[in-house]
Amino acid sequence: MKKWGKAVSFIMAASLVVASLTACSGSGETTADTTAAGETSAAAGTETFLIGGIGPLTGSAASYGISVEQGAWVAIDEINAAGGVKVGDTTYMLDMVFEDDEATEDKAIQAYNTVMDEGAQVIMGAVTSGACIAITPLTLQDGILQITPSGSAEACIANDNAFRICFSDPEQGRAMADYAIDSLGYTKIAVLYNNSDEYSTGLQTAFEEEVKAKGGEIVASESFGADDVDFNTQLSSIRSTDAEVIYVPAYYQAATYISNQAKEMGMEIPFIGSDGWDGVLGTVTDASTVEGAIFSSPFCASVDDERVQNFVKAYGEANDGAVPDQFAADAYDTVYTIKAAMEQAGSIESEDMIAAMTEITVNGLTGDAITFDASGAAEKDVRFVEIVDGAYQYREE
Repeated sequence: MKKWGKAVSFIMAASLVVASLTACSGSGETTADTTAAGETSAAAGTETFLIGGIGPLTGSAASYGISVEQGAWVAIDEINAAGGVKVGDTTYMLDMVFEDDEATEDKAIQAYNTVMDEGAQVIMGAVTSGACIAITPLTLQDGILQITPSGSAEACIANDNAFRICFSDPEQGRAMADYAIDSLGYTKIAVLYNNSDEYSTGLQTAFEEEVKAKGGEIVASESFGADDVDFNTQLSSIRSTDAEVIYVPAYYQAATYISNQAKEMGMEIPFIGSDGWDGVLGTVTDASTVEGAIFSSPFCASVDDERVQNFVKAYGEANDGAVPDQFAADAYDTVYTIKAAMEQAGSIESEDMIAAMTEITVNGLTGDAITFDASGAAEKDVRFVEIVDGAYQYREE
């Protein structure tokens, strides 16, 4: 992962002359220090608003956290270069401290305590559902605004101070069931899910309930554990049924093992999945194992849209040509949501920003007009991505 310096930014007000660069303290106080060579920070005479990011930078889910951190920096740089965030009579430059939680509950709590000690004024995270749920009691206790870019379990936003950018598990589980039956024409469906993960079980439950409600049949519902890498038993059980498609609501690591082993077994049943599949092309050794797979996602880097392509270009330039996934886009939208909440509240106090969250509309990469309801959920349409010729593309039907 590329290491970022602090964001370069300039104040656009004619009355302000930028005389020097100062170090970002994260405390909201202006400092007069000069940064070391290779670092940049907020312009002299401005205030700093510190975002506390939490997500996996190491471990099996590292791809998600790295994407979130990098996508957030693209937004921070853009906002600061455009003059920062105007709140009342004060202009704020955004900064971020991001801590690794390894996608585990205990590490997430440690990461939360660290970013709070650094002076975080809003929490972006956690990235995965289990880690996000672990810190929600703490963010509620501290009364700080929490926005998760990708924690999709319902419990991630159970408290009034918590919001999310991504789809919820029940929302995308039902949407995929509707799509599988109404658009793809499947009626006999097998499910293979992680029974030790809130994300996977939430999707599985909603999907199966919706399939049955629409008159479809779940011909097999097989499960696996958190550390499983051998799926031959479950796949053999599915192969013995008349399943037309396999729904795998899981992260990309499991999807990689499952799709590869299915091909080794000679199975030709297609796969459909959840947004955790995003990134699977980076882990499969043979892209043909996931060819034709369809999964729910709010973002696709190949779409012909000016905002998306500008983001893809900026992200690639900052990260050695890397292509952003939906987690990067979720984080980008999260930062712009924080900006909108600050402006709408006319305050950087969490209580005021929390109240402002249901009053804002964000024109983001993952939704044209994202709003937030009283539950903390983002209101936007579920979309679907298909893997075609080893690349992601939107399905328009």
